[in-house]
Amino acid sequence: MNIYGYARVSTKEQNLARQLKDFEEMGIDKRFIIVDEQSGKDFNRKGYNSLVGTEYNAPLLHEGDLMVIHSIDRMGRDYTEIQEQWKYITHTLKANIKVLDMPLLDTSVSKDNLDNRFIADLTLQILSYVAEKERQNIKARQAQGIAAMPVINGKKVSSKTGRASGRPSAEFPKEWNAYYSEWKQGKITAKKCMDDMQLKRTTFYKLVKIHEQKTK
Repeated sequence: MNIYGYARVSTKEQNLARQLKDFEEMGIDKRFIIVDEQSGKDFNRKGYNSLVGTEYNAPLLHEGDLMVIHSIDRMGRDYTEIQEQWKYITHTLKANIKVLDMPLLDTSVSKDNLDNRFIADLTLQILSYVAEKERQNIKARQAQGIAAMPVINGKKVSSKTGRASGRPSAEFPKEWNAYYSEWKQGKITAKKCMDDMQLKRTTFYKLVKIHEQKTK
């Protein structure tokens, strides 16, 4: 049996230390600790997918293995998907899950006891509901905060930082007009434009759209 620790934070700025310390105290080998620095709004995460598998890769988790997580919201924040993933891991892959801050959620000790399984399933439903509810509340608070921001030069501006909300506007490189003209004339490829101006594909075509709207 292999024991895997799964840790997740939403951004690189958040601290993984507490989750990793829990795994270390359990004696989990560092090679078997999987980390995602990504939102829990869905389960499309590289680390998580390596554990449960996709159509492109076999799962690391096998029958009898154990996946340890610090809390249920580290697994995810979508009420329905948490339950679906839980069932997939425990029933399809036949691996076990242990949630450290909720001892009732430990399928390795409850799988052979009907009462324990019932309590674990009920607890999972409550906690996964709470996790998604918190995600919805966070989004609602963010929306309320943005709505209350003053508008300066057509943009919502934070009263606290003085910065405009949303993503920064894409800026045109100094050599944009020359490259755009040659590209439209078929003299160079879009890829050369992107490479020479060091633009991502999405940024390049976004600037094309803005440029063409301005010159109509």
